Amino acid sequence: MTIDTIALQVFLAVAESGSFTKAADRVGRTQSAVSQQVSKLEDILGKKLFIRGKNFSLTPDGEIFLGYARKIFALHREALDRFKEPELSGEVRFGLPEDFASVFLSDVLFNFSKLHPRITLNIECDLTLNLMERFKNKEFDLVLVKMTRPEDFPNGLDVWSEDLEWVNNGQEIDFKLPIPLVLSPLPCVYRARAINALEKSGKKWRLVFSSPSYAGTVAAVQAGIGMTVLPRNMIPTQLQAIENKKLPNLKNIHVSLLKHTSNNSVINSFEDFVIKKLK
Repeated sequence: MTIDTIALQVFLAVAESGSFTKAADRVGRTQSAVSQQVSKLEDILGKKLFIRGKNFSLTPDGEIFLGYARKIFALHREALDRFKEPELSGEVRFGLPEDFASVFLSDVLFNFSKLHPRITLNIECDLTLNLMERFKNKEFDLVLVKMTRPEDFPNGLDVWSEDLEWVNNGQEIDFKLPIPLVLSPLPCVYRARAINALEKSGKKWRLVFSSPSYAGTVAAVQAGIGMTVLPRNMIPTQLQAIENKKLPNLKNIHVSLLKHTSNNSVINSFEDFVIKKLK
């Protein structure tokens, strides 16, 4: 037996939303139909993919299959975009934090623009709370936002999660003095996490440099002005995570992709590219 793309789409919706009900809304099918597709997929593979019950989650086999499913479905969508709908045209208004733009955006723009030269990308960078407010006002079709918990955005797609790290240029830290911080201005999720963690642990701190720019933050930390907080996979080679038990632990950060509509092929194609890059 073969695995069809409908079953893959349903499996991905359930795995990413963590709910048969939410998945049914996302793919436009009944909850019963979603359950049947998942059961069909489990029969084909001969493995259970989900632990059903109070703590709904993927099984170990489900975690492994999730990686394959994303690759297969992404290639399927890419092939359709390239050969069945090569003349996609229109506009995508996309908002995201500046640090994500600095680290991840160039490859997405290059590959997507090469495949769809008739689609205009209007992209703006801003802080998460500003992006959310502008998204509510319909200024964006898609926004990538940082959050403390996935449930903060029940209709969002949780695309990435990773621990935050204290970061500096490798210099010794004098804990007798207030900890010098290099942070983005308010409102900023990283800033709130850093300050809250220090205050809960009773550590004194002082803000020595504030910049909304990822490049500016990295330059200040590299110069030894102070330390900052970054997701693990966004730490540049010239900086390093601080391994010191005197600093409080930082909880992980979640990144969610929000969009207004799912019936626009132009927006959906760009969404696929963004998700594929972040996954």
